Amino acid sequence: MITRREFAKSLGGAAALATLSPVLGWARDEPTVSAAAAKLYRNAFVLDCNALPGIGSLLGEFDQEEMFKVLRECGVTAVKSGLGGPSGNFEEAVADIAAADQLMEKRADLFVNIRTHGDFERAWKERKLGVIYSCEAVDMLEGKIERIELFRRLGVRVMQLSYNHRSPFGVGCLDGETDGLTELGRKAIAKMNEVGVALDLSHSNTQTIAEGIAASTKAALITHAGCRAVYMHPRNKEDREMKALADKGGVMGIYMLPYLTAPPKQPMLEGYMQHLEHALKICGEDHVGVGSDVNFFRVGESDLEEMKKVAEKRKADGIAAPGEERPTYIPDLNTPRKMELIADALLKRRYKSSVVEKVLGANFKRVFGEIWTT
Repeated sequence: MITRREFAKSLGGAAALATLSPVLGWARDEPTVSAAAAKLYRNAFVLDCNALPGIGSLLGEFDQEEMFKVLRECGVTAVKSGLGGPSGNFEEAVADIAAADQLMEKRADLFVNIRTHGDFERAWKERKLGVIYSCEAVDMLEGKIERIELFRRLGVRVMQLSYNHRSPFGVGCLDGETDGLTELGRKAIAKMNEVGVALDLSHSNTQTIAEGIAASTKAALITHAGCRAVYMHPRNKEDREMKALADKGGVMGIYMLPYLTAPPKQPMLEGYMQHLEHALKICGEDHVGVGSDVNFFRVGESDLEEMKKVAEKRKADGIAAPGEERPTYIPDLNTPRKMELIADALLKRRYKSSVVEKVLGANFKRVFGEIWTT
């Protein structure tokens, strides 16, 4: 197990460790929220639009029952799970989807595979976890537009045009701001619109985002990102693209990644709320949600070494973003009920309950219903 001293050294010194919460970052007890937040969260439709990647791999975990217990008690109604990884080929993506299907079938007492808007209501009424299949990478398409419909038949309901770097469809956010949507990318968007697959522009560069929003006949999504006006980072988005997304009916989810703040500082709830409130200001209350993109389960000291290895591999593979050497979690949101803490923070900032419910999941639920209708 990595020690706190070793962890501090791995991040470049004790200053990085000092930014971690000594309570929620490491404690076993769940944090408390106001009675109003607890009641609202208990009755809300809660959708994390980027969590539990490769969800089928849960079948291979040693302590399955403990994980499933957490999933039952987390209060989340639905999640979007990325399948196929950031660079999976066709065979790997199909295998990942098959593993997810197996989990959905084996644990039908816990999961609902979200394929239609009506499945959200089913998950809510049956108090199960709805799972939306998505693909963040496009390697599995190999530039073949017809595979978009194939993957939709396999259950995929959200797709991107690139993962950080240039693809046959557009330019990723780590490849600069020149060049954007390709002609093949326009055809891909048209096919997504036709068959009912949501267009996600989270990992695209600014020009691809702008051109993608304009080319789509349906609302587009940015399921997990931050705001450049709060912290300038290639994975964060410009106000003008955020507004264009909202003007066309889309929704932007705010993530919980290190890119919310400058290194070596580890982002905390206060920093997260700066991005969330800025998005609400620019996009409006009907167009903001949460796409955490972090570990769904509580992060412990023993998880940090694994996070470090993942970060090193991503850097070696050339897909890591600047600042990714920091652990991918927010210490005072270190709980499976992190969305409840966000609800509490919004209420304390005097947002109306109706606004909080939209951010927790109602906005993404609404837009998926509009996009999936073919």
